[in-house]
Amino acid sequence: MKPTPLTLRKKIALELWRQKQAILIEEHPLRQLFWECTLRCDLKCRHCGSDCKMQPASKDMPKEDFLRVLDSIARKTDPHKVCIVVTGGEPLMREDLEDCCAAICQKGFPWGMVTNGLHLTPRRWQRLLRAGIGSMTISLDGLEDEHNWMRGNPQSFRMVSQAIDMLTAQEGFLFDIVTCVNRRNFPRLDDIKHFLVSKGVRRWRLFTVFPVGRAAQDPMMRLTDEEFRGVFDYIKRTREEGEIRVDYGCEGFLGNYEGEVRNLLYTCQAGITVGGVMADGAIGACTSIRADFHQGNIYEDDFMEVWENRFAPYRQREWKKTGECADCKYFRYCQGNGMHLRDSNNQLLLCHLNRLQQAH
Repeated sequence: MKPTPLTLRKKIALELWRQKQAILIEEHPLRQLFWECTLRCDLKCRHCGSDCKMQPASKDMPKEDFLRVLDSIARKTDPHKVCIVVTGGEPLMREDLEDCCAAICQKGFPWGMVTNGLHLTPRRWQRLLRAGIGSMTISLDGLEDEHNWMRGNPQSFRMVSQAIDMLTAQEGFLFDIVTCVNRRNFPRLDDIKHFLVSKGVRRWRLFTVFPVGRAAQDPMMRLTDEEFRGVFDYIKRTREEGEIRVDYGCEGFLGNYEGEVRNLLYTCQAGITVGGVMADGAIGACTSIRADFHQGNIYEDDFMEVWENRFAPYRQREWKKTGECADCKYFRYCQGNGMHLRDSNNQLLLCHLNRLQQAH
């Protein structure tokens, strides 16, 4: 089925955006660095792509090893322009997390974190504030029944609700709530929205599952084509209402939905402005991307030398022009979709535009 033609206005916007991205790729300024500080997690979320465990094979990276990476970055660029995103696993599983992040802050780097909120107690929140936290993303996958079903823990919703209250009470603190849309919570998106608005939440981000990890084996995680399109129609309506800013996640070229369901047009910034250091020291980008695309290791390489010279697969993506991408006229805007959506044979796992077309 051929994609619906883009409107002239969308074509012009996308062409201008493509030119801007070409300049950004050439300059590739590091602006965001993920630190996978642990692979430990005490939840068993149905959609988890990494299958983290309480006792994973990789130990937590020592703080000093990551701080040496920051020294490498600070020698080449202004640390105040590079935001460190602490992730996992579940970062709050590290007892020394606040010490790690206070040291990050002392080196001049702003930092934030991604958390499931299960261990975000009032005491822990105050410790994070003293360590200089500047932003946070918390997962909420529904109201109580849907969220706890998704997360596999009867206390999860209560702790997330408490965490949201603490964050909204901190005037000016930047945070968002991220929701994985699945077959069970899709009919209740409005209920989730009303809950968040009542809590004073201003930013809400929706994403849909891509078929890896546990999600690949769970039919409740895969929306029908009609539900998939319904997510974007819902986002459009909610943005027009203006009660809460809602965006679709950064993955996927969306054709004529571009510019209407998130503030920026589609781009995968992995390896362009976004880097990553994994728990075992591997140098990559987004933590969702397979190890095949790691470019080095901090225990063998200087991070900035790798960043400047070894990210060609991320910055020159013509190699993705195979299979269904080979003759797609929208490849110039999509570049073969997100780097995390390639399997071990470099085949595309999911084309958002194709799924939207199938819903017609």
